[in-house]
Amino acid sequence: MNHRLPTYFVSHGGGPWPFMKEQYGETYDVLEASLVDIRRQIGDVKPAAVLVISGHWEEKELMLSSGAQPPMIYDYGGFPAHTYQIKYPAPGSPQLTQRAAALLTAAGHAVSLDPQRGFDHGTFSMLYPVYPQADVPVVQLSLLHGFDPLTHVKIGRALAPLRDEGVLIIGSGLSYHNLHQFGPEGRLASHQFDDWLQMVLKLPPSERTTALLHWGQAPYARNAHPREEHLLPLMVALGAAESEDAACVYHEDEFFGHLAVSSFRFGEPVAP
Repeated sequence: MNHRLPTYFVSHGGGPWPFMKEQYGETYDVLEASLVDIRRQIGDVKPAAVLVISGHWEEKELMLSSGAQPPMIYDYGGFPAHTYQIKYPAPGSPQLTQRAAALLTAAGHAVSLDPQRGFDHGTFSMLYPVYPQADVPVVQLSLLHGFDPLTHVKIGRALAPLRDEGVLIIGSGLSYHNLHQFGPEGRLASHQFDDWLQMVLKLPPSERTTALLHWGQAPYARNAHPREEHLLPLMVALGAAESEDAACVYHEDEFFGHLAVSSFRFGEPVAP
């Protein structure tokens, strides 16, 4: 692959939703279509690998998954029995793990490898619509405790060269993540925070980064993200394409009937 790949921040939905079509009906159709469209945007050419920064993995020190055949992590509760038998058998990529570790170390980040880390639902549920055959290698990168936005932007900056090496970088979280207000009571906060995100991501790159680093000052910020682990993957995706334009590639105003949610691309698509 000779093209620089864009990066993505995707709102990954809830639990194992791609495997619950009977239960959810059309609830996730718009999100699913946006994920499938990522293949078109990168030219329908399989990347060498996918590096996922999931809101469901956080550590005191940066960790990279390093297993050749990562297992599954069913990090959800109360779902149908069959969702605890899901397999997403994508291989790992020890080569990408070593390359990412070298880039992060060179940028001054301490990083360790985890050969046991499996695919959490922030990874396999989001990737299943994109690559249902699980035929693209996948490596996961953890978030860092403390959730410092600048640190995560710097992590993205360190990983930017991977984009020229055929690696698709995806930050997987949710643009609105308050599970205690996931119904009509979340409408105002989700819409106000989403409006702010849409506005900020249209700013010139330097202003955009500054605004996102101070995301806590946004309208209803802490209502939208009482704990920001589902927002921080956005900082990594941004950092890896910091000087490039952003585009909204998924948006709904009435997700689960009430909520505004979005996904974003940084950098130009390979295919128009």
